[in-house]
Amino acid sequence: MAVKFQDYYETLGVARSATAEEIKLAFRKLARLYHPDVAKNKVTGEAKFKEINEAYEVLGDPDKRKRYDELGPNWQDSGSGSSNTGGATRRRTQSPGGETDFEFSGTGFSDFFESFFGGGRDGFGSRRPSAGRTGGDEAAFDQQGQDVEADLLVTLEEVLRGSLRKVTLRRPGNNGNADRTNTYQVRLPAGVREGQRIRLAGQGNTGLGTGPAGDLYLRVRLARHPDFSVQAADLYCDLNLAPWEAVLGVQAKIPTLDGKTTLRVPAGTAAGRKLRLRGLGLPREDSTRGDIYATVRIQIPVTVTAEESALWEKLSVLSPFKPRADP
Repeated sequence: MAVKFQDYYETLGVARSATAEEIKLAFRKLARLYHPDVAKNKVTGEAKFKEINEAYEVLGDPDKRKRYDELGPNWQDSGSGSSNTGGATRRRTQSPGGETDFEFSGTGFSDFFESFFGGGRDGFGSRRPSAGRTGGDEAAFDQQGQDVEADLLVTLEEVLRGSLRKVTLRRPGNNGNADRTNTYQVRLPAGVREGQRIRLAGQGNTGLGTGPAGDLYLRVRLARHPDFSVQAADLYCDLNLAPWEAVLGVQAKIPTLDGKTTLRVPAGTAAGRKLRLRGLGLPREDSTRGDIYATVRIQIPVTVTAEESALWEKLSVLSPFKPRADP
């Protein structure tokens, strides 16, 4: 059965002509609604959050979005070598005995994403002469099996606390043998990073002759968060302030991965200033935690009442502040 095309624009509820900012806002709105920590139904919320994340992973990246738009619903006509059975991701690789289809589930990505945007690792393992064999043909060598990779979607909460994930891998049988399915309990340590690979030794393609099997690698892909972006162990977010809050100062509530906390904004805070919350970021290698940096954004009311307008007019007369030099 063919892999089902995923309409990421429909998932985020935006038009195909949507701007990057419109896509970002749509993602944040939906992600806050379905994030596993706040969703009313944890099971459906987690599934929906993964769909939203996948859509933003593609549409929020200019290069991926371009590829996605160029291909469209007829993407399989491009000759992709992947397909789907039973809702699991199928990854086709070369092995010494021919092509091998691996099917993954539990990685957090759909079969469509893995088929088009995922990437298996090409190439065989090293060769060495087989003991007791002679001759110059291919059978005279043992050959290590090919390594296999799959992306694993990991939330920032999992990065903070670590987690235990269940990943299932099905290998098709050959020569009349039945399919073989293995389920792995994969422990993700606190502090894993984007692109880090979790190695499951000997769980890749089988080797040639007495060559050892390849390895299975699960490559960490950090789920997009509605509030934070990540740089190493530090988290960055926006802090929206009203003009009077920036002028007078305020005790502002902001989210963290540990729950909401209060950030003191000093009087006279300018737009673009970064305020730091120490030790509330992600784990570092030395077991300390990074920081949160909140970037101040001054928000101007779009509409005001007549009374509010009169107060702004009065302020403009009374205040000696001059934002521009006189010509």
